[in-house]
Order: sequence, then structure tokens, then C-alpha cells
Amino acid sequence: MVCQTLFWTSVGLLAYTFLGYQLLIGVLGHLGHSRRRPPAPSSTPDCVAVVIVAHNEEARIGERIANLLATPLPLDVIVCSDGSTDATVSEARLAGARVFDFSVRRGKAACLSEAIPALNAPIIVLTDCRQRFTPNTIPRLVGHLADPAIGAVSGILRIGDARTSTGGGVDIYWKMETAIRQSESDFDSCIGCTGAVYAIRRSLFRQIPADTILDDVVIPMLIAMSGHRIIYDSQAEAFDPQPLDPRAETSRKTRTLAGNFQMLLRYPAWLLPWKNRLAWQLTSHKYLRLAGPGLLACIFASSLCLVRLPFYRYCLGLQCLLYLLAATGLAVPSLRLRLFSVPAGFLFLNLMTLRGFFHFFFGPKGGAWERAAPAAQVSP
Repeated sequence: MVCQTLFWTSVGLLAYTFLGYQLLIGVLGHLGHSRRRPPAPSSTPDCVAVVIVAHNEEARIGERIANLLATPLPLDVIVCSDGSTDATVSEARLAGARVFDFSVRRGKAACLSEAIPALNAPIIVLTDCRQRFTPNTIPRLVGHLADPAIGAVSGILRIGDARTSTGGGVDIYWKMETAIRQSESDFDSCIGCTGAVYAIRRSLFRQIPADTILDDVVIPMLIAMSGHRIIYDSQAEAFDPQPLDPRAETSRKTRTLAGNFQMLLRYPAWLLPWKNRLAWQLTSHKYLRLAGPGLLACIFASSLCLVRLPFYRYCLGLQCLLYLLAATGLAVPSLRLRLFSVPAGFLFLNLMTLRGFFHFFFGPKGGAWERAAPAAQVSP
């Protein structure tokens, strides 16, 4: 009886986490879309600040700034040079940006916490160096902030086509993720923003700990805790030429999932519905996924214990088959059929959850940024 309870509880939680929540928030988002539709972007502020944190980006910082300045709005482009040892600072200034020159590497969160309060623009757009915007991206982001109820706006990251079996599975996951964010936005607020393309009200920004890993979730969540909405605009696009490849994704996903563990422990009050109206969404979207590897292990172990019963014996066989397909997809990247890519991507993401757990709890400084350095020198 205990093993059966464990099996069905684990199956139910796993199904809810990776499928059920998306379906439920999709229905709620559809029902709330007409009520909570954000106003069409129209008015724009006199000036918008765009902030990029860069480390040794001399090869592409000039092109990135030129891409931003093609926007038909007055922009104040700010480059926070995070301990760069190459020509990032000089190239950024040459391209027309103002530079916060941090001589010692501090980490993105520390740079943002110092630079943003020093700016005068009422709206701050946050982005990275690798991506590219369309001329319409920033107007779409900032136009929504004409509504005083909205505190932050996330755009969408368009990523290059996957070239491997596992990458194809992760690509499906990313498409599901963007659908969830849109539904959450239609219902109330999306949980976090896309770090490569989002805008916030400067007046709502709160400094965050220097070792914060998921600044693009923590900053919007702090804004949401002030009573404002965080919305998602799929027409505010950023394009990333780097495809979803497991080798490139391993480091990023490990860090992202370590950041979820950090956030869970650092902001426990966010789990309380009477303090955080988004507690259910946050738990369903972010925190339950951290239990994925444990749930998979419980399903497998309980199936072994119940193997004498035909139904659970079939369940055990099905699990073994799926793990075999996933392992084949991981081992043979050229197998891009969904039969292999979907289980490979799912297994990869859960393996990254384990890596994130060990990286945060047992890695150097629990996955934190380097300690903050002295104040930056700001160029005119």
C-alpha cells in the first residue's frame, strides 16, 4: 500500500509539474485574457536606458550597441564592464555608450545593483551582448509601461534551431516554457523575465544580493511583490544565433537551476499565498521542477517494489524503454527524431537539476558570484 501511494503520488506530481500546470494556466490565461489584456503600446518616455553587463566582449560590443541605437527612440546605452581585461571599455565608448568600468569582476547582480540606481531614465531595458533586437523590440517593451499597474515587461528570446537530438528535446521544452509565460501573463503575471530582453520601471528596482544567480527572476518578483504586474510580450523579440546545444546548455541550465535552489531558500515568504499572490504560480512553475529527479527515482523504486503485480511490471518496462531512448538520444546527437529527442531532452533537464543541486549546495560559494569590488568609475 505504501509503495502504491508513493508511485501514484509521484506520478501525479510529475504529470502536474511538466504537463498539468501548463494546461491549467493555459485555461486560466485564456479566461483572463480579455479582462487583463495589456494596453496596446503607444506612449513612450523621453529617454530609455539600456543596460548591458559585459565581460571581455570587445569583439561584439560595438556591433551590439549599434544594433540598439537603431531603435527609433532616444536611448542611453550603459555598458557595465565586469572586470574586463580586453578592450571592451574602449570599444563601448567608441560606439557611443556610457561605461561603468568595474576593475574587478563582480558578477551581474552586483553590477546592476550599483548601476541602475545611478541612472535617471524612468525605464530600464536589460539585455545581454550576444542577442540582437529588432527596431520594434524596445518600443514594444516600454510602451506597455504606460499602464501604471505594470511594473516589468518581458520579451521573447528566439533561439537558433537545435542541431542535436538532445537539443531538439530542449527546444521543445523552451517552446513550452514560452507558452507558460504567455498564459501566466494573461492570467496575472509571468514568473520572472527573459534576461536577454526585458524592461522595468527604475522606481521599482530594489538592490539584490551580490551573489544572486537568477537576477532576471528575483528582480521581477520583487516588483511583483510591490503589487505590480509582470507581463510577457511575444512581439518584443531578441534573436540569439547560438542554438540549443547540450554542451552550451549544460553550464547555463546548471546555473539556472542552482539559482532556483538559492531563491527557494532565500525568499521563503514567497511561498505564502497571503504574502505573495503569485505563490501558486511560482511553486508550480519553478520549485516543483526541482523535485523532478526525486519523483523519477520514487516512481522507478516503487515500480521495482511492486514488480510482482502485472500493471507495475509493465510500468517498470515502459520506464526502462524511455530511459533507453533517452540515453540513446544523449549518446547519439545525430538522432533528431522526436522518439529520441523528447525523452533525451527531458532526461537532460532533470540531470541538470541534479547538477544544479550539487553546484549550489556543494560547489564553490554555492554557485554565488564573486564578492563585490569597490565602486565603478563612470565615463561621461
